[in-house]
Amino acid sequence: MSDEQTDTESIRNSLTKKQEFELLVKKNMQRAYFSAYGILGSHDSAMELSQRAFIRAYKNFNRYDRSKNFFTWYYKILKNLCLNFIRDNKNRKEEPILEYKSEESVTETPQDLVEKEEMKQLLQKALSELEFEEREIIVLREFEGHSYKEISEMLNIPEGTVMSRLFYARKKLAGKMKKVMR
Repeated sequence: MSDEQTDTESIRNSLTKKQEFELLVKKNMQRAYFSAYGILGSHDSAMELSQRAFIRAYKNFNRYDRSKNFFTWYYKILKNLCLNFIRDNKNRKEEPILEYKSEESVTETPQDLVEKEEMKQLLQKALSELEFEEREIIVLREFEGHSYKEISEMLNIPEGTVMSRLFYARKKLAGKMKKVMR
């Protein structure tokens, strides 16, 4: 057992259910928001659904297996809420899937900035044309930086399947990028 697991166990033993959950929320709040944002593409919806998922997780906290990673368990709740939200709001205007951080350099010309913005829009368009499962796995790996193992646990699929789906999703995204860049 690692030192971190030992520390986590001793903390869990001394905390009430509410205190333990509070710590887990604080630790995972930002990650939850970005996961929802990656699925939904809307800041407001991501905030609302990540909070709603925490409420649902709290109500079902007694079902959480403490020997497992909390975020993996929580992500399944969040994903289901997001999928329901998408299904219920299909006719709404779509917002960008990802928000990009601007790393503008002082030496960038106005033309460079315009080209960078065009590239963001093309990537946004290509991502929005992917199937949900393809977009989800690309967002989890490439934009959120989750490991294959973490994605495997979140999606409840073998690591080999994660690698395979990611390979085909990247291939499909590259094809869509070529198409939209023409």
